[in-house]
Amino acid sequence: MIVEPKVKGFICTTAHPEGCKESVRRQIAYCKEKGMTEGPKKVLVIGASTGYGLASRIAVTYGYGADTIGVSFEKEATGKRTATAGWYNTKAFEQFATEDGYYAKSFNGDGFSREMKQQVIETIKKDWGKADMVVYSMAAPRRTLADGTMVSSVLKTVGTEFTNKTIDLRNNEITEVTVPVATEEEIRKTVQVMGGEDWEEWIREMVKADVLSDHAITIAYSYIGPSVTHAIYKDGSIGQAKKHLYDTSVKLTKEFADRDIKAYISVNKALVTQSSAAIPIVPLYISLLYKIMKEEGLHEGCIEQMQRLFTDKLVKKEVDEAGYFRLDDWELQDKVQDKINAVWDKVTTENIGEYGDIDGYWDDFYKMFGFHYDNVDYSADVEI
Repeated sequence: MIVEPKVKGFICTTAHPEGCKESVRRQIAYCKEKGMTEGPKKVLVIGASTGYGLASRIAVTYGYGADTIGVSFEKEATGKRTATAGWYNTKAFEQFATEDGYYAKSFNGDGFSREMKQQVIETIKKDWGKADMVVYSMAAPRRTLADGTMVSSVLKTVGTEFTNKTIDLRNNEITEVTVPVATEEEIRKTVQVMGGEDWEEWIREMVKADVLSDHAITIAYSYIGPSVTHAIYKDGSIGQAKKHLYDTSVKLTKEFADRDIKAYISVNKALVTQSSAAIPIVPLYISLLYKIMKEEGLHEGCIEQMQRLFTDKLVKKEVDEAGYFRLDDWELQDKVQDKINAVWDKVTTENIGEYGDIDGYWDDFYKMFGFHYDNVDYSADVEI
């Protein structure tokens, strides 16, 4: 079948198998070029199929020589509907990693569930004995709790509503958006979905089953961002969940100090991901950020960020005073943020191409789903 992109708002409902494979191949090539360093050799990645999770899996495989188990929740192809990008990414990664001599096993299902945890733990026990690193990169809008209750996260502010510029991804128009205030109940549920509860459950279950080694490292991902996005992100409902995530890292490190198991948070850069595309204000900020960081020679994508995290920051244990790894260090430089602040009020629908890298934004968006690769023949029939 000939596969073309079908975009609805901030989602592409199709994915190209050959394009996704090319995306994975390029990320692997980047890490191979950067070379190896010493690091963990048995790594579990929870949320391993796209974005930072996929890049993490690639970075530890080709940066440490690690064997990996990946957990993700993706859909297979059915009839004329393609599989999700994450499905194709995972298949491609498994193929490349296996060809290069690495163990790469993937589980497709609900990473929040106790059943998935037990399945993964049994596999670690049988195939590895123990894991020495756990990367937690779950990005889901909802979670089914142990009692069967489903809770959903919200993208809202805390305290007072917030109005600012955004970009309507359906037509690239600059408009205003007012983000409403989250209720206490909505905040609580957002924390349950996006906070540290499930991460903590994974680590506890693994320790209890004795499949996590002494001196193991576990790391989860967060974002803080600049002041222009704080109301919707850092100080909003998501931000409350990210604070809980941080508190969980402190709690885990303290609780398992006798085994020297350390839990970290890496604060990453704003990038085009399936999650960030859904957040009001953020896509406009990213398009301005891309232009400036590219002009300054500072731009990184997911794989550049994760390669730098695992083979540089983590190896050196280079954390800030709060214990965060700061992969947003280049993004938040004064020379970058000052330029964004200088143009924020000037940006309109007519001049977004001058002040922002909207083409770069959309190029990254399409590449998430396997499109826009110059060496892939999109007019060819492909097996989905």
